[in-house]
Amino acid sequence: MKKIIALLLSLVMVFALCACGQAAAPAASEAPASEAPAVDSDRAYVQDKGKLVVGITDFAPMDYKDDTGAWIGFDADMAKAFAESLGVEAEFVEISWDNKVMELDAKSIDCVWNGMTLTDEVLKAMSCSDAYCNNAQVVVVKADAADKYQDAASLAELSFAVESGSAGEAAATEAGLDFTAVTDQAAALMEVAAGTSDACIIDLLMAGAMIGEGTSYPDLTYTVKLTTEEYGVGFRTGSDLTEAFNKFYAEAYRAGTVMEIANTYGVQESIIAK
Repeated sequence: MKKIIALLLSLVMVFALCACGQAAAPAASEAPASEAPAVDSDRAYVQDKGKLVVGITDFAPMDYKDDTGAWIGFDADMAKAFAESLGVEAEFVEISWDNKVMELDAKSIDCVWNGMTLTDEVLKAMSCSDAYCNNAQVVVVKADAADKYQDAASLAELSFAVESGSAGEAAATEAGLDFTAVTDQAAALMEVAAGTSDACIIDLLMAGAMIGEGTSYPDLTYTVKLTTEEYGVGFRTGSDLTEAFNKFYAEAYRAGTVMEIANTYGVQESIIAK
């Protein structure tokens, strides 16, 4: 009898040890937080789908359509070259400038590349490239009234049109000017040409391409320069495309590609050397 009892006790201990080992197994398989899977690579995501979706607005000379409806401009051509370096094609999508961060985070687009000013707000909301172009925000008025508006103090009584969510809107707010926000800078110029606004605030690069003799708006000119700024490309926070772009752009600059495209669109004097 004693032998039987001893045998039963031994079996109970064996089963108990097995049960303990099975219960402990899941805890042993849990990986430390430091070994958690990394965030997916944006570069791999873009290459997998075969295209780089670029968020833009109609903004000559950076992004605009030619007679065939194809997107061209300094930024557009550089975006095509960058996409090619990744082994994909560039696809351009017009966005509301106010919604650029939302579009980026939702993966409706892969980058914002449209003469984007590197403001504090932008730098906090996106992973931004190194600056590649200098710019300024300038006041545009009708040429026959330009003599009256040569300094900041003379602007107080004017009504302005500015692109919603733009550096131009920020400049107008900072200067305490009366303004109406419109969809884009092209619409702001139309407001002045039509006389529904006295003036607008747009990028200097756009002013150089769109107003004055031989342009779409020969009766408009720019006067006061309100701010100076720099352009960059915006990617999703933490994106590995930012580093890929910086490397690509520096190499393209050394190869002469950047300045060749800049000369095509008349922005060569604004390009930052790399």
